[in-house]
Amino acid sequence: MSLNLAWNNEQQDKEITEPMIAMLEQLLNLAGEAEGVADGEVALTFVDDAQIHELNRDYRGIDRPTDVLSFAMNETMDEELDIIYELDEDEEMEEMPDVLGDIIISVPRTILQSEEYGHSFERELGFLFVHGFLHLLGYDHQDEASEAEMMGKQEAVLAQAGLTR
Repeated sequence: MSLNLAWNNEQQDKEITEPMIAMLEQLLNLAGEAEGVADGEVALTFVDDAQIHELNRDYRGIDRPTDVLSFAMNETMDEELDIIYELDEDEEMEEMPDVLGDIIISVPRTILQSEEYGHSFERELGFLFVHGFLHLLGYDHQDEASEAEMMGKQEAVLAQAGLTR
């Protein structure tokens, strides 16, 4: 098994090239290896500021655009029902991919932030992607200690891929 990246770029105008996707796949595997995640799928969608603003407002209650959002599939809410599959004796359940979750990246924010920080679009894109991936695994940055841990993990993965500032 391995980590797979399913991506969609139909919701914004900037071209996301094959080398960029190859870089993100490399980062996914490096981050997965660092975190002990050997298989699964991550869905990545590139959007514009209006779309990420709407998602941020609707799902997080924050009425402004952001750079990256993550929606983990392994998070459950108290109100969610368990899905129970009933199979006949001769039926087997098909192997379903272990979907880790969705990452949504605002490309206009990525461009703006890469200019503000003085590094490449690819470096900022990689940073946001790894940041989103770590959120899928349950990392957060609500306080200084957790932010320092998350930043350290992100920078280590980016350095392995040669994406330094």
